[in-house]
Amino acid sequence: MVVIIKEYISFFSDSIQKLMSLIVCKTIVSMIEYRYRIIRKGCDVLVYSHEVEHMCTLKQGCNHGPAPIPEEGKWIKSSQVGDISGLSNSVGWCAPQQGACKLTLNVKEGIIEEALVETLGCTGMTHSAAMAAEILPGKTVLEALNTDLVCDAINVAMREVFLQFAYGRTQTAFSEGGLPVGASLEDLGKGLRSQIGTMFGTKAKGVRYLEMTEGYVVDLAIDDGGEIIGYKFLRIGPMLEAIKKGADPKEAYDKNIGTYGRYDEAVKYIDPRHE
Repeated sequence: MVVIIKEYISFFSDSIQKLMSLIVCKTIVSMIEYRYRIIRKGCDVLVYSHEVEHMCTLKQGCNHGPAPIPEEGKWIKSSQVGDISGLSNSVGWCAPQQGACKLTLNVKEGIIEEALVETLGCTGMTHSAAMAAEILPGKTVLEALNTDLVCDAINVAMREVFLQFAYGRTQTAFSEGGLPVGASLEDLGKGLRSQIGTMFGTKAKGVRYLEMTEGYVVDLAIDDGGEIIGYKFLRIGPMLEAIKKGADPKEAYDKNIGTYGRYDEAVKYIDPRHE
């Protein structure tokens, strides 16, 4: 009899334990379902907290849409990527700030139709620019913003130029119809070379002009007081174009030499790279 009673007690104990476990599990599931209710709209899943579920619904009285921004001579209420058009540029820099990138984009209805990538100060960045110029055209500005453009400076430039487009700060904001694809090349000038200024100076020896917007600085004109009063420069782009077309290199060189300032009044001339 004692053995039978012990067996019954053991059986009921196991049953009660299983029942309690089941009740606890159901209670937890109920609490979770109570706290979070999933509302399905198509493929989207929205989750509302318990606090929001028990709030009353109020109407949205003030909703006038986005503020209009100027785009290619029109005022546009931009709410989608396809609403963005214009030409703009911006500058980015890498984390150690040893190099920089100027990025120019021509966007039509959200699609990048033209990209000009100019870099400065880093040798590897030029190869990154080559890849970025191939990657960007054909993407939407939002895709481009979320694309790895190889170099951190180019990525930062993309972020900054995106802001120009988003807030209507493009160069063509008030230009009716915008600019044609290829307009960014006008920034490069003859020979399609980037406009770069390179100068160097020390406390001990003074300044040296190495490259100006006109071209490669051949020599500096110095007056009797030891100051720079002008310089001679070489237009590298036009010279190379002439040579490619069959011109004699010496003749092409001579035709693309120019001077600036009071060059002819100098008492001496120095090579800024060696003197």
